Amino acid sequence: MILPLMRNGLKTSYDRLLPCLRLGFLLLLTGVSLEAARQHPESYYQDRAAVLLHGQTEISLPNGTRCDILTDEYAIEVDFADKWAEAIGQSLNCAAQTGRRAAIILIIEKPSHQKYLQRLEGVIESHALPIVVLPYRQGHCFPCDNP
Repeated sequence: MILPLMRNGLKTSYDRLLPCLRLGFLLLLTGVSLEAARQHPESYYQDRAAVLLHGQTEISLPNGTRCDILTDEYAIEVDFADKWAEAIGQSLNCAAQTGRRAAIILIIEKPSHQKYLQRLEGVIESHALPIVVLPYRQGHCFPCDNP
């Protein structure tokens, strides 16, 4: 049986719940559409870079986290440009757990994402963080990558 939305002019709990359900549905759709807007999943870039850099992917670390790419010299975090701030912490964690140098491959899929690279480099420089940044731009040469 469907409950009426109003009883004696008062809102029922169902009536109060409906806007929350609508908002949740909208947020779900927005999250899905953001991921769908990516040109490739992160793993595409991760796998391609790992081959070029002679690294291993998805390495489990002692503290239960994972390193996207591990080479003889670097612990590398691969992330989309808009996740630049997360990448800082993750790269430093991977470096600390492995004893290797921290690096970030920042995926720049659109020219408008260049601002995220500038933010990342600005924070690294202003705090003298020991992180190497490798921008991965669509259609441009990644270190030794000739499409």
